[in-house]
Amino acid sequence: MNSKLSQISLLLFIETFAFLLAFSFLVAERTYSILITFVILVLSGYLVRRIHSVRQMIRTLFQQHKKIALVWSLIFLFILPILLKNNPYQIYILFYAGVFALLALGLNWQIGGTNIVNFATGASFATGAYTAALLAKHLGLSFWILLPISGLSAGILGFILGLPCMKVERYYLSLVTLAFTFIVYLLLINFDWTGGPDGIADIPFPKIGRFSFGSSIHLFGFEIPFQANFYYLTLFLVIITFIVSERFHHSKIGLAWNAIRDDEIAAECQGIDVTYYKILSFATNFFFDGIAGAVFAFNMSHISPESFTFNISVTVVAMVIVGGLGNTGGAIFGVLLMTIIPEKFQIFQDYRVLLFGFVILLMLFIRPKGLFPQPIRKYE
Repeated sequence: MNSKLSQISLLLFIETFAFLLAFSFLVAERTYSILITFVILVLSGYLVRRIHSVRQMIRTLFQQHKKIALVWSLIFLFILPILLKNNPYQIYILFYAGVFALLALGLNWQIGGTNIVNFATGASFATGAYTAALLAKHLGLSFWILLPISGLSAGILGFILGLPCMKVERYYLSLVTLAFTFIVYLLLINFDWTGGPDGIADIPFPKIGRFSFGSSIHLFGFEIPFQANFYYLTLFLVIITFIVSERFHHSKIGLAWNAIRDDEIAAECQGIDVTYYKILSFATNFFFDGIAGAVFAFNMSHISPESFTFNISVTVVAMVIVGGLGNTGGAIFGVLLMTIIPEKFQIFQDYRVLLFGFVILLMLFIRPKGLFPQPIRKYE
């Protein structure tokens, strides 16, 4: 009993220490404090990875007390907006990271699952956002109705794009998705009904009954900025998407995707319908991108084509590659790494795309499967 209690106490201490380090980095404002916290984070991660006994101990603790670790993590995530109540911008950054987590989890099914490098995330993201914005403005539909509709509209677009993509392979397929992103961007600029370069403004905030997401939250005597509403919404969607991703991984669909990734010809010889599963990965990815787009549009209240450029596609691809191909948790880690760090080092803001491109090339040479690659499947 005492041994088990000490293990749980050690687990909670490790999680709390990691949370405090991450929180300190998030709220740090002065350059020297940012650098010091960042160095401590990097050194801590390096030591854990290099010292086998420590790494094995942490892995064992999490495996034996998975539910306790999960609950403790959710508590931290829940109280973050309360701790940041005087800093709404940081809450917005967390929301923004949540949106990118939705995009990265969807794209991970293609890059990590089926080895399809898809650069059309900007287009699918825009489809969901503009679908929600236009229907909200002209038909007055509720956000909660528009959420699945936006996902479906983007999913249909993914199905349509997937059909011609089946005629090409590898790099040529990536070029087709890249061109598609630019086509959608140009259409959004030139169509009058999309608002042209000015986009769509005055998108209403979502509501639950009489409560508007544009209102502050009063919780435990604290007044929390309205950005927390979208943070909690995105957190809920990320958790749902994470669960779906894990279910996909352990399902027949995930096995088929992985078989196609490893050897497409061998998969086809085993009776797997390669075309069907590839198109399914397009539609599924675009569906969750569309949901992310709807959430983004209602949060911003104004969207324009500049919010859905090719830079979005490159950024999400970089997040998935850095986090770990085929690893759901790795994709989320890549998002946090490449969302929060650039925000803290604003001095390099003008070189964001260049740096992301450099990071992709560096990772492909050093760790081609990412920091946390997909673990080997185990069957018991």
